[in-house]
Amino acid sequence: MRCIPPHRGLFRDPPAVAILCATPGYFFIEIQRVTVSNTESSDTQFFNSFSVVLGILIVFAIILFGVARSIGADTQARDVLLDPLHMKGVQQNIAPFAHVAIAGKDNSALAVVTAPAGAGAGADVPATGEQAFTKVCSACHSTGVNGAPKIGDHAAWGPRIAQGKDALYKSAIGGKGNMPPKGGTTWPDATIRMTVDYMMSLNK
Repeated sequence: MRCIPPHRGLFRDPPAVAILCATPGYFFIEIQRVTVSNTESSDTQFFNSFSVVLGILIVFAIILFGVARSIGADTQARDVLLDPLHMKGVQQNIAPFAHVAIAGKDNSALAVVTAPAGAGAGADVPATGEQAFTKVCSACHSTGVNGAPKIGDHAAWGPRIAQGKDALYKSAIGGKGNMPPKGGTTWPDATIRMTVDYMMSLNK
């Protein structure tokens, strides 16, 4: 494309003539450069904004996780770690598997003691209702498994207590639902009644 210089009377400055003589392709190239530059600037701005928002969410998640761990630690220590069944299992796990007798030493503590006939049943009977509950009844009534009314659940214990002690004694001694007679023990009826009295005191 040939550029025809304008009339001398219109443009006397050479720069003006140079601008008029510029090809149209030059202007299209400049427009494309500006468009690409604006696009790159928008992408960079979006990436920076997204990075800031993502960083804030990560910090918030870390703080929330720390708070949850702090609250959960207190609850776990109170409700799980101190649970009688849990403590019993821990004691069983850490108990030594065997004892070694050393020649020339006093090994009398390792001797197996044979209980007299008929003494085993009496020795296994708890002395208090709390001991009986911790030993057997807490397995179901502490967690509410197998349909057992959970200790502290006043809505579940209220109607049962309203029936009177005799009705509860009868259910505990004779068995009810998934609970076998006497909770699966061979304890005397007096021990079962004592255990029922203790469990009622926990739910008043």
